[in-house]
Amino acid sequence: MAEQPINLSGPDITDAEIEGVAAVLRTPSLSLGPKVPEFESRFTERLGLKHAIACNSGTSGLHLIWRALDVVDGAEVVTTPFSFIASSNSIMFTGAKPVFVDIDPDTWQIDAHLIEGAVTTKTRAVLPVDVFGSVPDMDAINAIAKKRKLRVVEDSCEALGTKLQGAPAGTLGEVGVFGFYPNKQITTGEGGMIVTNDDEVAFRCRSLRNQGRDPDAGWLQHARLGYNYRLCDINSALGVVQMSRLDEIVARRAQVARWYLDRLSAEGRITSQKLPAGLEMSWFVFVVRLSDNYTQSDRDRILENLRERGIGCSNYFTPIHLQPFYQRDLGYGPGDFPVTEALSCRTVALPFHNGMSEADVDRVVKEFRALL
Repeated sequence: MAEQPINLSGPDITDAEIEGVAAVLRTPSLSLGPKVPEFESRFTERLGLKHAIACNSGTSGLHLIWRALDVVDGAEVVTTPFSFIASSNSIMFTGAKPVFVDIDPDTWQIDAHLIEGAVTTKTRAVLPVDVFGSVPDMDAINAIAKKRKLRVVEDSCEALGTKLQGAPAGTLGEVGVFGFYPNKQITTGEGGMIVTNDDEVAFRCRSLRNQGRDPDAGWLQHARLGYNYRLCDINSALGVVQMSRLDEIVARRAQVARWYLDRLSAEGRITSQKLPAGLEMSWFVFVVRLSDNYTQSDRDRILENLRERGIGCSNYFTPIHLQPFYQRDLGYGPGDFPVTEALSCRTVALPFHNGMSEADVDRVVKEFRALL
């Protein structure tokens, strides 16, 4: 009998989530109801911040933040090219420009030492990304931002549950944002959450996500240009239950990661992401880097052969600056960020989710090693 496929990712859904969603469906409050503020309160309580603003994706959350901070036409934001494309696309939504700097070859995070050299008179903010659930050197980034009077927006869409020296990811800048796509630590199907202590930013984000309405204004009264970026009660009900299980979910993901690390730590043909001291990692994915003697074609062959064997896998990430429209519209090209490019062409994301057993990890590692 053929072995069952092992998916690359998958949500952790129990009967409690199903019942939570079904309970909302039995009410007339499918949107703009009580589950949205309940979901938001789970974040303010967990993170110790004043404000949490639910929205329909992490991408939407970033867009709202740039509008709230007035990072618009002509402004520049320093960020990393090693991320999912939404982090940089969100900057372009407002007419601003992402300005990339390369990454640290060991941590895979934005290289804080390069940021100040990219700052110009047009720079308004820095967007560090918590890549794969780890965090960059936020002390250095915040120091540069303070010196140069820049805003710091932390993209924590991959890092819910992570802590650095006890401080939760998402709270390490002025504003943070999380995402809840089904491959994330928790899911609402689609969804996002902006978090901040800044009253004015929170006020603007709440208004902008709701068609530009002010609190307590009439349904047809719109104080500013806004969007329908709301999260509905159905999604929020799922999120409420997921948040009640966050510690359990994160612990289970950590166990799967430990199984991989135990089996692959001595494998000389690969390396893994270096994590900072004092990090309590909330794992988003499990990604390894092939050694330098492997080419991108070698990596792609490994991915193709793993898929043929029923093993879900992917590359993580394609460099943003090499996406076609970034090259065409912003003038970026091959060779601009060599550390990012050298990493990106050698990454392998192995199956990683809470449905995996130790036997599944054994099978993945066996197949992967056979193809190296």
